[in-house]
Amino acid sequence: MSSTELNCPDLGRALCIITGASRGFGRTIAREMSRLVKPRSVLVLAARSADDLRALQTELLESEAGGAGLVVECVAADLGQVEGLESVVRASKEAFSEDIDHIILVNNAASLGDVSRYAKSFTNMDEVDSYLSFNVSSSLCLTASVLQAFPQRAGVKRTVINITSLCALQPFRSWVLYCTGKAAREMMFRVLAEEEPDLRVLSYSPGPLDTAMHTEARSRTADPNLRKSFSDMFAQGQLLTCETSCAKLMKLLLEDTYTSGAHIDVFDL
Repeated sequence: MSSTELNCPDLGRALCIITGASRGFGRTIAREMSRLVKPRSVLVLAARSADDLRALQTELLESEAGGAGLVVECVAADLGQVEGLESVVRASKEAFSEDIDHIILVNNAASLGDVSRYAKSFTNMDEVDSYLSFNVSSSLCLTASVLQAFPQRAGVKRTVINITSLCALQPFRSWVLYCTGKAAREMMFRVLAEEEPDLRVLSYSPGPLDTAMHTEARSRTADPNLRKSFSDMFAQGQLLTCETSCAKLMKLLLEDTYTSGAHIDVFDL
């Protein structure tokens, strides 16, 4: 039986837009949300890899949720480009129906950047601009476009989630791009929460996850002490699975008692 049939909490008949959905934490979010939305909800999955998106789409459509009428749309796009953002918004508008009562945008897409160098080496403005375009500008522009496409209206709840990091709050040596991007995004969503009191805004820090990004961090981080700490976490089994962290995010969304604009870390829960 579905959660709805058992009268369990759910996220409503939702339109869920998830960026970076092809792998890692974004893929897990898509799976978990598919189980918590009402029948005939829609998932719009965006990422660069069309093949990975199609594989996830097939998996979801063959699941119990798919049998209950879940719609899954895939958008293979580079969110660092205007055309990519426009394609996600266009697919979302086309997928919307009048019985949707919850718009959920998950800003998960992000990249680590070059962590093999220190801040003083970043003299190439094009390199920095490219990183910030994908990790900061695209998140703001996509969020603004979605809010314009789906303005406030009676009976429709709107939630925006920013997948953030401890790096938004603390400096990590040789991680200048990543820390800068996460800090900028976090402030962006805090401002949004102040400006849009009807909107539910959450910055969720999922913790150290056992993903390809952490593998890259262990192998490429320039700062030796930081690199060792990452390697030790892996060796000592301290990394979280995406499923464990995502379950806590889903609980936050279902309970819906967090302060809008808040930064909530997995270890706070």
